[in-house]
Amino acid sequence: MKKVTPLAIGYAVFFIAILFLALPCIAAESTSDVPVDKAMKEQLRQEIMGKQAQAAADDEYIIGYRDILYVAIYGEGSMSVGAEGPSSATAAPEEGGDFIRGRGTGAEVRMDGRMSLKHIGDVYVVGMTLTQLADYLQKIYSSIYESPSVTTTLVQSNSRQYTMMGQIQSPGLFHLDFPLTVVKAVAKAGGFTEWANSEITIIRQPNPLVAGGEKGSDKKGQTFTFDYDDFLKGKDLEKNIMLKPGDIVVVH
Repeated sequence: MKKVTPLAIGYAVFFIAILFLALPCIAAESTSDVPVDKAMKEQLRQEIMGKQAQAAADDEYIIGYRDILYVAIYGEGSMSVGAEGPSSATAAPEEGGDFIRGRGTGAEVRMDGRMSLKHIGDVYVVGMTLTQLADYLQKIYSSIYESPSVTTTLVQSNSRQYTMMGQIQSPGLFHLDFPLTVVKAVAKAGGFTEWANSEITIIRQPNPLVAGGEKGSDKKGQTFTFDYDDFLKGKDLEKNIMLKPGDIVVVH
């Protein structure tokens, strides 16, 4: 048996730590526990960033089916039933060659839109932001604990997905776990096939989790076009849009 040196163990621990830190994680506290409101935060952001702050901040994450959430109360620990269960600790390949990554904590939002929490049972969470969920749970847990401070954390996003179709090397369903443009989505799917032309169509439907559809969008959906050859020539660069959950990208 080959002896494992301390140096090899050190390298292994280092790379595992880097991977752990690289995983996306979003958290929110109940608003009553945060003394600074949104208006003040935005005002200070504008003052610090100046002209760079003209672009609006990203919308809050909307909880969806199969997302893995971690719910905790300060001083009481995790409220997530099944926080140590296999559903949150398993990383498995998905359609299209994408990969789900998990931290081994949290409980999954089931297909009925609910998750199970200690002392209060099942709660419906789909369609809420993390902040809304923290506020909601604080009101419920106030009947059990005195002034509970609730934190909700997105451990793993499984609900945000987009579809790649047509003349692409690896068509299928992909997880949208970080900001992605059309060009990056094509690269992630392996690039064009030899029969592809430069034209791409993006079909966007309203997000069913957001009441009334997305802000500023047609409730019946939208269609965008993108020409890769024009992009390479520096034309219409603004058409290399950011993808949103539910988008269907068709490569012609």
